[in-house]
Amino acid sequence: MDPFRHLFQAPFQALFQTLPRTRVLAACLLFPFAILWGCAQTPPTPNSVPVVSPKTEAKKQPPQEQIAAPPSTTKPPARAAIMLPAPPPQEVTVQAAPDLKPPSGIEGQPTRVGLLLPLSGAHGATGLGWAMLNAAMLALFDIGDDRLLLMPRDTGGTPEGASQAAAELVGEGAEIILGPLFNTSVEATAAITRARGLSMIAFSSDRRVAGNGVYLLSFAPSQEVEAVIGFAAARGLRRIAVLAPDDRYGHAVLFAARKAVLRHGAELARSEFYSPDGKGLDKSVKRLANYHLRRRALLTRRKELKKTGGNTTQRMLQALKKHDTLGDLDYDAVLLPEGGELLTSLAPLLPYYDIDTAEIQLLGTGRWDDPKVRLEPALLGGWFAGADREATADFSNRFEKVFGHKPPRLASLAFDAVALAAVLSQEAGGPNFSTRAITNPDGFVGSDGIFRFDPNGVAERGMAVLEIERDGFRVQRKAPTTFEALTN
Repeated sequence: MDPFRHLFQAPFQALFQTLPRTRVLAACLLFPFAILWGCAQTPPTPNSVPVVSPKTEAKKQPPQEQIAAPPSTTKPPARAAIMLPAPPPQEVTVQAAPDLKPPSGIEGQPTRVGLLLPLSGAHGATGLGWAMLNAAMLALFDIGDDRLLLMPRDTGGTPEGASQAAAELVGEGAEIILGPLFNTSVEATAAITRARGLSMIAFSSDRRVAGNGVYLLSFAPSQEVEAVIGFAAARGLRRIAVLAPDDRYGHAVLFAARKAVLRHGAELARSEFYSPDGKGLDKSVKRLANYHLRRRALLTRRKELKKTGGNTTQRMLQALKKHDTLGDLDYDAVLLPEGGELLTSLAPLLPYYDIDTAEIQLLGTGRWDDPKVRLEPALLGGWFAGADREATADFSNRFEKVFGHKPPRLASLAFDAVALAAVLSQEAGGPNFSTRAITNPDGFVGSDGIFRFDPNGVAERGMAVLEIERDGFRVQRKAPTTFEALTN
């Protein structure tokens, strides 16, 4: 009996028991199976991550000096040993994959699932890559059966490394590819999978790389913007301003905001951009606050009152000393689609330049889903769209129990991708990674709640709306549990 089964199985059973019986694919996530997790029967390549089956004893591998597993990812379950990858791949010319037939058509042969992650390189996402690999392990011990063979490969965080790894996986008989993480890597590998008619479930949020067999299991900013603006508009906040980074993400958010305000009978009152590197933030906030005009109005008013004289005038002047500006703003809420240190640097500038966050509601996207945001006073009371909290907490707690630390926010994507591949591989007629199966309109239940893929290959999710409080996040609106709730 799998010694890790009791750690993983029970919480998801409680979640999925509420699903209608017609949601066969989602309900399949309940079934306990024995696990086989191994690597291809070929010698390890520079960007491979060999693993051994939990059913066999793992031979100890000598540590490699070039790459060490990051501190944020602790040891995986004892029966799923990992040999650390060799140095990141160099630029190569990718050769066309051999014309091999997938092996699962032969009775008794495993279903081969490729997994592309950035486990090395200088891109800053190595820790995330290892955490996603651990999450993939968790899904295998939860859901996979002894016919599922997961073949992880290190992309090195580069398009060249991703395309080389994808070509190797296709040549070794992979029937579906999970990952990669970066949009440039998805672009580089898509031609390889499309040429073989294979589906790819990638982790990028750049919807421009989706479609034609590429599915993005990520958090689309457009859905988060739609959810939080819709929630704000329903509460009477109908004049929305946007302060966004001047990059692809920021422009996508502004585009989504324009659509959302029209849908919910609101208006886009003002928009400003700032440099993604954080330089000149104060200038952008001043423009958003209409600071110079309102400052001039205050100084003019003071001069007028000083000419008038009298006790009442003196009291008015005394009151104006508490302000740097005079005049109302032309919006009720500000959308700040930022995260991390840049968010906590940006947010306090708003009240500093007289955008009173006690009166102007702050709105955010999933980038706010970070416990550190509650430490910034200006963000307290802010609303943002995020994943189903109960499902997310369950996955986070189980991950921490096994690996000794909380998972980074995107680790759950790897869990859900492997879980989905496992479910689709267990259909009665054999593995089914077709477009029809992947885009099942009923959707699936994962570690972040319900999701399904739209016709463009982008994941549609049931979003909750959360409020930032000093001791954490409070759910203002629960995430839906079925897609009927979103369409009816």
